[in-house]
Amino acid sequence: MKKLLLASAAMSLVSGAAFADAHGVVTLGVLLGFTGPAESLAPGMANGAELAMAQVSESGMLLDGMTVTSVRGDSTCIDAASATAAAERMITADNVNGIVGALCSGATIAALTNVAVPNGMVMISPSATSPALSTIEDNGLFFRTAPSDARQGVVMAENIMDRGFDTVAVTYTNNDYGQGLADSFAAAFEEMGGTVTLVAAHEDGRADYSSEVAALASAGGDVLVVAGYIDQGGPGIIQAALDTGAFDTFVLPDGMVGDAIVERFGDQIDGSFGQFPGTDSEGASIYFGLADAAGFDGTEPFSAEGYDAAALILLAMQASGSTDPQVYKDFVMDVANAPGEEILPGDLPRALELLAAGEDIDYIGATAVELIGAGESAGNYREIEVQGGAIETVGYR
Repeated sequence: MKKLLLASAAMSLVSGAAFADAHGVVTLGVLLGFTGPAESLAPGMANGAELAMAQVSESGMLLDGMTVTSVRGDSTCIDAASATAAAERMITADNVNGIVGALCSGATIAALTNVAVPNGMVMISPSATSPALSTIEDNGLFFRTAPSDARQGVVMAENIMDRGFDTVAVTYTNNDYGQGLADSFAAAFEEMGGTVTLVAAHEDGRADYSSEVAALASAGGDVLVVAGYIDQGGPGIIQAALDTGAFDTFVLPDGMVGDAIVERFGDQIDGSFGQFPGTDSEGASIYFGLADAAGFDGTEPFSAEGYDAAALILLAMQASGSTDPQVYKDFVMDVANAPGEEILPGDLPRALELLAAGEDIDYIGATAVELIGAGESAGNYREIEVQGGAIETVGYR
């Protein structure tokens, strides 16, 4: 299949080379929620993506010597209009050749449907996890290196059941991400024999969540699942629960895992646990070392996924011989999966060399990449627990 695609790209190789001669620069947009309810997660993702870009630039091997630059845009997570406007600026003013992002599912859906699809632009999100993105009409332009919450819901249910809890209450941020995760989790947990006492939405941006917590406490449950955002309503729910004694153990899915949560609560939430995308693969270990050398923490949630998202865009360009998203979109799945020589973080120059020679690669990357279905990650998760006021990795699923 790969050889056939490479052969069919002969004409696009000419146009891609011509673009390289004329311009010499590939520009990737980094469209993330740098402000808003998950802003503390954005820097790690951006750093990861830009590390991959720097490695490709320094190699001098992309399409006969093109360099790569990035332009950042703020999707805000919760404001569809802002996400749309930021994506429009990237395409019309910054002339990007691809977009890493967005961060949150709602912002991703807005940018994809309103801007990327009409303009034929590739987007690869490192962190948008709503199940709705699995079936959205994307014309083959959207991919993600984080797994769907259809998968996380099952993993979270297993995590809770394995710890001996069989009754839970659930609160979720009232948007695509929160509802999709809450629905998938509740279905999986009940199928495993657990009881969900209440599933209730909360709105971000409120000063007081005592009424929401009172309803959850009245319904009961061994633990409270907080499917919210780390810099918005999620911590408000936890604070209200602690203040009233309603719950003292919280289940933290991916949108709630990060340094900000323990900086705020410390050992008050010891024993709380959760999961976010991650793997103990060789690639992950290599990536953490590369990130450390570059001056940032590669273990931050979705940072590795950011690296892989940018890498896949650039490798697909090399495989297709073109910087045109309408051309290279058909090569993203190809470079991500077998057959081919396995490519780990730091091996991007070698990957570019192989592709230029017409060879196959299988990009493993920092997150053991395997794209399935309509272009999303098969999914691995790091299981965490708050111990002594710090987030500790306790396993992988």
